[in-house]
Amino acid sequence: MDSLWQRNDTKMTGFILLGLTNDPVLRIILFMIILFIYLVTIWGNLGTNILIRISSQLHHPMYFLLSHLAIVDVGYSSSVTPNLLVNFLVEKNTISYPGCAIQLGSAVFFGSTECILLAAMAYDRFIAICSPLLYSTKMSTQVCVQLLIVAYIVGFFNASSFIISFYLLHFCGPHRVNHFYCDFAPLVELSCSDISIPAVVPSFTAGSIIVVTVIVIAVSYIYILITILRMHSPEGRHKAFSTCTSHLTAVTLFYGTITFIYVMPKSSYSTDQNKVVSVFCMVVIPMLNPLIYSLRNNEIKGALKRELARKIFS
Repeated sequence: MDSLWQRNDTKMTGFILLGLTNDPVLRIILFMIILFIYLVTIWGNLGTNILIRISSQLHHPMYFLLSHLAIVDVGYSSSVTPNLLVNFLVEKNTISYPGCAIQLGSAVFFGSTECILLAAMAYDRFIAICSPLLYSTKMSTQVCVQLLIVAYIVGFFNASSFIISFYLLHFCGPHRVNHFYCDFAPLVELSCSDISIPAVVPSFTAGSIIVVTVIVIAVSYIYILITILRMHSPEGRHKAFSTCTSHLTAVTLFYGTITFIYVMPKSSYSTDQNKVVSVFCMVVIPMLNPLIYSLRNNEIKGALKRELARKIFS
């Protein structure tokens, strides 16, 4: 049997991604919609990043983390969207073994890094509201850089676990991945070898990241809520809560979708539903994040107006 796996592995040069739909009209419509979303994602996140870097009023820990969240969102969307767009234009979208590994690894890397960054931003809000006098010490530039390094290192190791596990799998056909990108779950379903270790290790690392970051976010907001409820001034309560609404919205959207994809039992939803939610998580949310943080943030709106006025009248 091992020799059969090896023979079939040598014949297979990659995988065929089945994509979202086979309807030619729907493919054109989806291509136009997702292309527009992707362009808005690139423009919105890069614009947010540039604005934070050139505006001295935004040189604070929260916006430092937000600028890197914008970079990660661009990477997260770019890990799957270009290939998804190609899938709409060709009859059979193939991807090589190395290409599949790179796509899987990049999606996991940016997704994991986003989890850590969202948790770090929750911790930032916790310190700002619950210990404002210690904020400059506990959220110094050095601390922010350390949090950022941790986020990227955790993302790298999680992505490495997925890539190594991918190369431990043996495929003996069919090599048709029922998804629009090289997601790990449908790849495991195609494997004809023992998947006990290759499937368990990535599930453990990814699950650990989700659980730990959810705990950090939940504990941070429990303390934030307690602190807000103890405030005597309605204006103070409103101001404190308003600084958290953007982050809470982003957290709810992101963790809501990854919970549906990776936590809920597979029997509770269909493959097509999984694809739709994956598109929302990896394509739509990276577009929404800069809108959420800019439209609901007076400091960012004010900085944007000042920079536009300076460019116009300079």
